[in-house]
Amino acid sequence: MTDQIQRFLFDDTNVRGEVAGLERAYAEVLERHAYPPAVTRHLGEMLAAVALLTETVKLDGTLSVEVRGEGALSLLMAESNPGGELRAIARLDEDAALPADDADFHALVGEGRIVITLDPREGNRYQGIVAIEESSLAGCLEAYFARSEQLATRLWLAADGQHAAGLLLQQLPDDRNSRDPDAWERTVHLASTVKPEELLQLGQRELLHRLYHEETVRVFDPKPLRFACNCSRQRIAQALLNLGAEELRGILDEQQAIDTQCHFCHTRHHFSAAEIESLIESPDAGTPTLH
Repeated sequence: MTDQIQRFLFDDTNVRGEVAGLERAYAEVLERHAYPPAVTRHLGEMLAAVALLTETVKLDGTLSVEVRGEGALSLLMAESNPGGELRAIARLDEDAALPADDADFHALVGEGRIVITLDPREGNRYQGIVAIEESSLAGCLEAYFARSEQLATRLWLAADGQHAAGLLLQQLPDDRNSRDPDAWERTVHLASTVKPEELLQLGQRELLHRLYHEETVRVFDPKPLRFACNCSRQRIAQALLNLGAEELRGILDEQQAIDTQCHFCHTRHHFSAAEIESLIESPDAGTPTLH
């Protein structure tokens, strides 16, 4: 399976879609964390979902999906951008017992909510929130689109610890170019026949042909997907500054230095006492002299 996402549409209809597959990017996320099988599966679905949503909303910026629950899996988060860069993380409640490896999304997360954040390079940040009421991540995201975007949207997600994949269909509100009023029901019905192993093992074009060989499908050039983390020493320094001078100096009194680690990629950053003092004294000077 190639790490990529592919857009497609059905000619003379108001139905469009995307299909995504992940292998190396998924592996790079898992290599940085030791998650149990139940978590790796849902984390893979989250990666596929955030790639699909980013391509769907056409955002020039960062899109993140954050799941916060009261179950064994307290946090599940993934981010993507138009460049096809992905990262993700999960956090477990150490006091909660993990359910079986095949537990569904709701059983693992429990009560909670999903927050979808659109953070454009220019313009205002937007957040949409949906309660976790469905048994799957796909079902919760479909509910979000139905309530917040008011667009009929269906998703099929799958992951097995080695591969992750997703298929999205969306009905556009403007049907002036549609000569096929039954297209939405028909394409959704055909997509609903897809099996998880087909999503995970077939190439995108092969999958689309298997599902829609009797339809007129226009398939666009694929876009590569990859793991990438946007953390940097400068961003970490700014986050430390946000703690305030008093708290930073209190940490230095105890530790003589500050060591941090990115939760997504595990990159470590060391700040000496002199570097922290320099940041406090000249917060607008940036961090070009930090090593």
